[in-house]
Amino acid sequence: MAVRPGSPVGQIDRFSAGRATSHLLRSPIPLFTTKWRTHMTTKTVDVLLVGAGAMSTTLGMILKQLDPSLKICMVERLDHVARESTDGWNNAGTGHAAYCELNYTPEQADGSINTTKAFAINTSFEISLQFWSYLVEQGNLPSPKEFINPAPHSSFVWGEKNVEFLRKRYQALSQHHCFKDMEYSEDHDTLLEWMPLIMKNRDPAEKVAATRVRYGSDVNFGALARCMVMNLEQQENFDLLLSRIVQDLDQQADGSWNVKLKNTATGNNEVVNSRFVFLGAGGGALPLLQKSDIPEGKGYGGFPVSGMWLVCKRPEVIEQHMAKVYGMAPIGAPPMSVPHLDTRIIDGKKALLFGPFAGFTTKFLKQGSFMDLPCSISMGNLKPMLSVAKNNMDLTRYLISEVMQSHSSRVDSLRNFFPEAKDDDWELSYAGQRVQIIKPGTETAGKLEFGTEVITAKDGSLAALLGASPGASTAVSAMLSIVERCFEERLQEDSWKQKLRELVPSYGQSLTDDAELLNSVRARTLSVLELDRQA
Repeated sequence: MAVRPGSPVGQIDRFSAGRATSHLLRSPIPLFTTKWRTHMTTKTVDVLLVGAGAMSTTLGMILKQLDPSLKICMVERLDHVARESTDGWNNAGTGHAAYCELNYTPEQADGSINTTKAFAINTSFEISLQFWSYLVEQGNLPSPKEFINPAPHSSFVWGEKNVEFLRKRYQALSQHHCFKDMEYSEDHDTLLEWMPLIMKNRDPAEKVAATRVRYGSDVNFGALARCMVMNLEQQENFDLLLSRIVQDLDQQADGSWNVKLKNTATGNNEVVNSRFVFLGAGGGALPLLQKSDIPEGKGYGGFPVSGMWLVCKRPEVIEQHMAKVYGMAPIGAPPMSVPHLDTRIIDGKKALLFGPFAGFTTKFLKQGSFMDLPCSISMGNLKPMLSVAKNNMDLTRYLISEVMQSHSSRVDSLRNFFPEAKDDDWELSYAGQRVQIIKPGTETAGKLEFGTEVITAKDGSLAALLGASPGASTAVSAMLSIVERCFEERLQEDSWKQKLRELVPSYGQSLTDDAELLNSVRARTLSVLELDRQA
């Protein structure tokens, strides 16, 4: 993937495998335990972050802002930073704020619209925007356009029933201050201005409708994570260890964790002892949670879903679209498969993607193993996983149909959005893996979840993040919840309380309930992150 010379994002090569040797553990100490009777290198830290993606980098930045003296170590299985789910080409890049994602506002049995999830996601994203704004203002992040760009968020539907749904959704959301700037139209000429590629030469008699929020955003989470790691590396008491596979976790009598690593570059075994461990390894978090053996992780399983995009190859087509336009999900489809025609800005270059198309593989990571799913099955989660398989046949059928599609049939799906799409103008690209959560329910049943969930040990010594959408968009609020659960004593200190309010001015207050506060923080973030400029 091309990177602009001189850009902070362009310095990705400094996280390459060749550099990993400079991060070998210092002051090796022989370690022998009853569990691992092998001579290994060891180091002791306050915080161990497993994974170098959006979640771990966000938590690392928050903790370093709260206490620069904390000794933090980040380990990553690959030889680059943010190259799995966080990478720009491996996710939609949508700053999920519930402006356009119709699956966040389901229609209930009585015909009303459930807005609960939409408000939660919208205000969570506002928290992320506040934190990123603070980092930009402090010089900890580069120019906003290096990682976030304006891209209006639109929902687009056709057919009487879907138009009626979108109209009710607009009426339910727009009366609230969080969504007061949402626009709605069924007029073809208006929609032609909003989305010319979609409306050009469309049948004028076709019943269509759309909503738009002008200041939606496209986020390159890979660039954002790499910029945060670059900043962390400039601070004392931070180590980045690349090409490290976590082989095991063992809690010690004092509550700390010994984490066994395999250095794939050298073949050496290493151990990091940490008072707190965060498992933020995307799809790889579930197997690591199972290795930790904490009671809170018992019974959890995972269902991997792969993703594919159609990527436009014609610059003249790409230039006609500047928005993220979401449609209705097919029956049985997982939320990550809601179809959308997306403008992306990746490393300074504009791209146009359509999808994603779902698929199935037993890998938990794009660069994982086909044994990931089989190896994750245990007696503790077998019954929940079997019950989910039995009760989600629509999903199974949907995934089979997706896998069997030809290129032409995928472009046919695109033509619902872009009627003039030509097969030869688009090529298939593989996105990242997502592992949907299977939660233990009753003794014999499990529940398939499509959200993001934080699991923490009772003693606060370990936390893990599982799930998919809305994912990285809500990273800051998710990581703040970990700080609250696992650093509870430190949060009683005035210095931490004051700093949190600097990082996130709305911290501890409700943006959903306080219109004046929401308007104030939104005005600031739109200005600092330059999202109020013309897309």
